[in-house]
Amino acid sequence: MSALFNFHSFLTVVLLGICTCTYVKMHFPALLEQRTGFRGFFWKAARIGERLSPWVAVGCLKMGVSIIFF
Repeated sequence: MSALFNFHSFLTVVLLGICTCTYVKMHFPALLEQRTGFRGFFWKAARIGERLSPWVAVGCLKMGVSIIFF
């Protein structure tokens, strides 16, 4: 089933996207300088990862546990 119709898979894709964008912004900040257009979406995801990093980390931990055990 695709990630659009399965809520668990959708959350996995969103959390991995946020974590990836935050990592890219920390290591290669020039890639995500543009705040509008298509790159603006990734800039916003990186901003969420920066500002809500404890909550994103808890979400990733829960996601990992649920994938391994369920």
